[in-house]
Amino acid sequence: MKKLVIHEVGPRDGLQIEKQVVPGEMKLGWIEMLMASGVDIVQVGSFVNPAKVPQMADTDNLFNFLRNSKHRREGVVLSGLVLNEKGLDRALECGVELICMGVSASDTHSRKNTGMGTEEALGRIIPMAKQALAAGRPVQVSVQSAFGCGFEGAVPSENVISIVDRYLEAGLKTISLADTAGHANPRQVTELYEAIFEIAPDVEASCHFHDTYGMAMANCFAALEAGVTGFESAFGGLGGCPFTKLSGGNVCTEDLVHMLQRAGLRMDIGIDPLIVATKAAEAFFGRQLPGVIHRTGVIPAGVAAGIEN
Repeated sequence: MKKLVIHEVGPRDGLQIEKQVVPGEMKLGWIEMLMASGVDIVQVGSFVNPAKVPQMADTDNLFNFLRNSKHRREGVVLSGLVLNEKGLDRALECGVELICMGVSASDTHSRKNTGMGTEEALGRIIPMAKQALAAGRPVQVSVQSAFGCGFEGAVPSENVISIVDRYLEAGLKTISLADTAGHANPRQVTELYEAIFEIAPDVEASCHFHDTYGMAMANCFAALEAGVTGFESAFGGLGGCPFTKLSGGNVCTEDLVHMLQRAGLRMDIGIDPLIVATKAAEAFFGRQLPGVIHRTGVIPAGVAAGIEN
């Protein structure tokens, strides 16, 4: 079994919808806690228009600081999201270590999120991905609204597969499916990933589930069973897309890690630093976050029967 990869997206997807802007120093403190947990990737921010997403206005500064920071944890990859060519230029200049970009399978969501339809966005994203690869940067491409759309409803699986095919034709094999609207169900997750693995058995597949309707953890387990090895999550269950009809938080990182550890997987990740970050965020925002483990604590070690990682 390949190693499971935990991609913490809280500093980006978790915060982008929040109206209360987190000061840079505080955000750095949270990122340091997340890195200390031993997760594999931390998504520091997105290179977007700060007027539209004020929480991301300090993304360049955060990357420039972390690139030279003594507090940087060895082995943790720092990722960033780009939506257009200008954002890619900024990401390359900042030394982003994993560049993430994607296209929505819903034309309506695509237009609200990027101002472009799906086909136009795809025609720009693929050349951008090739440019990043040519610059020596690893790239992850995604299909957003892959399991449904708050505006359009059901998204045909053929639409998702068509985008995946275009990625594969361009030599892009690190691919994430994002449940932007939180519409996914476990059976749908299994069927869609199985279809992708049938086309490309060597694809590096990731998943990104929102808990809008309470199914994110079940969908993560279905993805795991289907052979997915990458999991994107946010500490505390923070997050949501500001450009979807009904926004829900991401699957919670500490809850996800706890589930995996109950199965004997990723025992090397420390849950305590994740809980500390979540409680710090709760104190800042002045509300309870939707995650569970930071309130209940973990089930004591030695109880779970497991699978070796």
